[in-house]
Amino acid sequence: MPAITLPDGSVRRFDGPVTGTEVAAAIGPGLARAALAMKIDGRLVDLATPIVADAALVFVTRKDPEALELIRHDAAHVLAEAVQALWPGTQVTIGPAIENGFYYDFARNEPFTPEDFPAIEAKMREIVAANAPFVRQEVDRDEAIRFFTDKGEKYKAELIRDLPADQTISLYRQGEWLDLCRGPHMRSTGDVGGAFKLMKVAGAYWRGDHRNAMLSRIYGTAWRDQKELDAHLHMLEEAEKRDHRRIGKEMGLFHLQEEAVGSIFWHPKGWKLYRTAESYMRRRLDAAGYQEVRTPQLIDRALWEASGHWEKFRDNMFIARVEDEDKVLALKPMNCPGHVQIFRQGVRSYRELPLRMAEFGACHRYEPSGALHGIMRVRSFTQDDAHIFCMESQIADETVRFVDLLSSVYRDLGFPEFRVKFSDRPAVRAGSDETWDRAETALKEACATAGVEYTLNPGEGAFYGPKLEFVLRDAIGRDWQCGTLQVDFVLPERLDAEYVAEDGSRRRPVMLHRAILGSFERFLGILIEQYAGRFPLWLAPVQVVVAPIVSDADAYAQEVAEALRAAGLAAKTDLSNQKINAKVREHSLQRVPVIAVVGRREAEERTVALRRLGGEAQDVVPLDQAVARLAAEATPPDLQRAGG
Repeated sequence: MPAITLPDGSVRRFDGPVTGTEVAAAIGPGLARAALAMKIDGRLVDLATPIVADAALVFVTRKDPEALELIRHDAAHVLAEAVQALWPGTQVTIGPAIENGFYYDFARNEPFTPEDFPAIEAKMREIVAANAPFVRQEVDRDEAIRFFTDKGEKYKAELIRDLPADQTISLYRQGEWLDLCRGPHMRSTGDVGGAFKLMKVAGAYWRGDHRNAMLSRIYGTAWRDQKELDAHLHMLEEAEKRDHRRIGKEMGLFHLQEEAVGSIFWHPKGWKLYRTAESYMRRRLDAAGYQEVRTPQLIDRALWEASGHWEKFRDNMFIARVEDEDKVLALKPMNCPGHVQIFRQGVRSYRELPLRMAEFGACHRYEPSGALHGIMRVRSFTQDDAHIFCMESQIADETVRFVDLLSSVYRDLGFPEFRVKFSDRPAVRAGSDETWDRAETALKEACATAGVEYTLNPGEGAFYGPKLEFVLRDAIGRDWQCGTLQVDFVLPERLDAEYVAEDGSRRRPVMLHRAILGSFERFLGILIEQYAGRFPLWLAPVQVVVAPIVSDADAYAQEVAEALRAAGLAAKTDLSNQKINAKVREHSLQRVPVIAVVGRREAEERTVALRRLGGEAQDVVPLDQAVARLAAEATPPDLQRAGG
């Protein structure tokens, strides 16, 4: 006689095993229509799953966050059925829900193309309209292998063979079509709805291994309703307009080329942007009590072995062999072991703690060429990295200080809000469970002290400690994980870092790994897309272009530019023979924030006509007033707060 506890605390009792469908119907017809799936004691399952014992039950409806993944999972099944109906003999392989959508990989002699999408989408809509129930059945392993082998589905048969021996084999039927799947699913194909669209095709190796067959992958997106789908498609259009690779080329900020895969060639304007961001961060760290250091690029593998990084990250390290010394060196993929070496020089006292050690450290990590993306995913990058060596009793205070600093930096850079994820212990990790218990408890208590609200991100901690991940949302609604704070009891132990406590004993410091931007390269890519290249004046690589209307004003234009440069502005002149409208158009495409137009009258009256990017109006002001106004506006936010 199961007792079902509902979210409002009420309890419903049934005479015997009962399904979610039956419970929903007993509660009311509205819930029976709305429920798509359910969570039994927190586990997401089909509504048809029997409830045989007392349980806490939560129904999932279309408005709940879990609904999106269910819709996308079911849409992948509908896609696979549609493809096999249209092209018999095509083999289905794997088709998961992913962020914002789904995909399915197909084995077919001829790859799919976007020209196939209209027919596939039409067939998908037929399948959705048929509203066929999703029906789960559990089968014997050998029977399932035989079934798919007889159908010519060798990939599905291989998947089943490789499943753990104790894993239940389940199939899901929708009408006459059957697929291998763990579930859960919604009630029927009709629950997918019509808010889906196929997006692109790509090649994908079976199981991600280049030695295996190339499959044809179809990507789609699916949402709760048409309004959400339209908003997503609009966001994608905006993202394409803001693509940092295109804007970077148009503005002449950087380029990439095959002779240096994963590394960036910064052009003068791009490097000016980089240095502005770096100078800003350096001032913020100096003011926050950080000491900047520099550690070697090449470090013997022995240190990486001692730290545990060799075992964990060896495949992502670039290696250099010194033949005459019989040494193996690694280009550093991160800065933390080097910082511990600096901490270990000499005897450290508890009076020196917390010791905040920062480095704009150039790091290298191997990323597969297919994973590289502009300047956002590269092999050579610079971290705004720092490590705080502190006592366990100082973790909370240092977390408060860090969150305050991070919040201020994000506001200055145009991101007033962020959310936080708490990532706890991963399956593969260093340190004992007791050590992890201490670290996770300390970080949670620090969050409470700092007033940080977070969502749990299970199993995604660093291999040496739990971490907070700070996620920004940009101007078009995309999320970017940038900052991190990690509590590490492990690395100081492994690398023998210690300090002299107040009672004279030797103790291990706690190591807080922290970053705000993450990597400069990636964050600058985010900034380019956030602002679509239209940077606020203090960040813009070229802040003012002085453009004379006639050649008679060239000398005055040069004088204006010199006055602006003397006030600290990045100003240049355009003395070309183009007409003023052409000059304005050209520098607007270059996203220069201010164009200072001068002619004979301006030269005589010692004024300038200021024209803002995206505006038509001109503001004519005296030269000294224009210089003062623009210099004040171009002052970085931290210096404005400090009074200049």
